[in-house]
This record gives sequence, C-alpha cells and structure tokens, in this order.
Amino acid sequence: MGIFKMPSMKKPEYDKLIEEGYICRIVFRGDDYPYIAPFLYVFDGKIMYFLSTKYGKKLQHFKKHPYVTVEVEQYTPDLSNFSFVSIPGRLEEVEDPELKNLIRQNFVELIKARNLSSNVLSALGHSPVEPVNVLLTAENNIVWKIVNVKVRDIVGLKHSEYP
Repeated sequence: MGIFKMPSMKKPEYDKLIEEGYICRIVFRGDDYPYIAPFLYVFDGKIMYFLSTKYGKKLQHFKKHPYVTVEVEQYTPDLSNFSFVSIPGRLEEVEDPELKNLIRQNFVELIKARNLSSNVLSALGHSPVEPVNVLLTAENNIVWKIVNVKVRDIVGLKHSEYP
C-alpha cells in the first residue's frame, strides 16, 4: 500500500478555517533553532493581525528576521477530523494609529464574543485584573500583520469534514 496523501484545501476552505479560529502559532527563525510561539489573531477576510507583548524572544527574532510562518489548525478531540493551514510571509508592525485602534477594538470584541478568560490579557502585556478595554488605551503591546503572503505558498491540508 502506498503513502496516503491528505487532501489539499482550496482558498475558500482555508479562509474559512482562519475565520473560525483565533489562536495560531507563529514560527520565527531562531538563532540555532526555529522559535515557535502561540498568538491570538483577528482576520479581516484578507489580512491576519496579531498582538504581541513588547518583550520576549519573539521580539528579538522579529527584529533580526521578520519572515515567519503562521500555522492555524482545527481538530476534534479524538483527531477523527482535522485541518491546518501554513502561511509563510513577513511580519510587519502596524504603525497607522487609526488602524492600530481598529485592530485593538477587534481584539476586545474577539475576547468578549468568545468569552475568553481575563487571563488572556497576560499574553498581551496586561494584568488579568485589568478590564479588557485596557487594550484600547494602553500601549503595552505591538500590533503586527502578516504581509507578502503568496497564495501559491500557502499549504492547507485536511482530513474529513474540516473546515
């Protein structure tokens, strides 16, 4: 019996996967080894945006080499259904104040809509005892987006019904 190859996802399928999710992993080029970190994200239908604390290894790696791969996955607990998409591109800091405010508002809405624990604020540079709206006023984090994404380089694979 030969090697089974998982079916590829088409763009509408992996766009749906990205739209439905909110947690991803970003792989940075490390010094000796790749460095991977989990991130919350929001997706506007075209661009993925991320919030990063203003400290840690990810910042060092981003400054040295902003080319990354973002991975989003979805699966059932027993792994009978699963899918993932791997998106190579370049991280870029969002500088425009209006866009940063809009993206931060999207993160506040995500946290509220998904009823996420206030502990998630600690991953965004804030104390969990602060109200989630602190993301709108404090500058404890950096807003990033992924750019230079080429559809031909995106890999989306699935098994069964996902997405």
